[in-house]
Amino acid sequence: MDEDDKLLETMKLRILQSFRWREDVVNPLAKELEISNEMFEKILMNHLDMSSLEALHATLESAKPQCLSEKLHADLRFCWLCDVMELLTIEEANRIKLSLVKEIIDGKDYDMALKDGKKQVLDLLLM
Repeated sequence: MDEDDKLLETMKLRILQSFRWREDVVNPLAKELEISNEMFEKILMNHLDMSSLEALHATLESAKPQCLSEKLHADLRFCWLCDVMELLTIEEANRIKLSLVKEIIDGKDYDMALKDGKKQVLDLLLM
């Protein structure tokens, strides 16, 4: 490895080991994949160039609401209740998900928001 490659690797590693990257990206995704942080850092270093690393964190932050919405869609069983059984409309499901995503982003615990969401779903089903 020549000096330029070593310098590039060091620069990439500094980005990946910054507090925000570690907390927002490396730790959660390494845990999800059941690998070490170091292994996930190597994966990112191998697949992303410097400009991608510098720009990606903002993109990941902007994707957070969509990821939460999709997780809530699954956890609230909207796949069945809306998509298959049509007991709730997509609009009703989206209204619930949107309010819960906002609460979670504002700091509410996911499990508490999910519990509130289940109550909202049940209220709609009992109408």
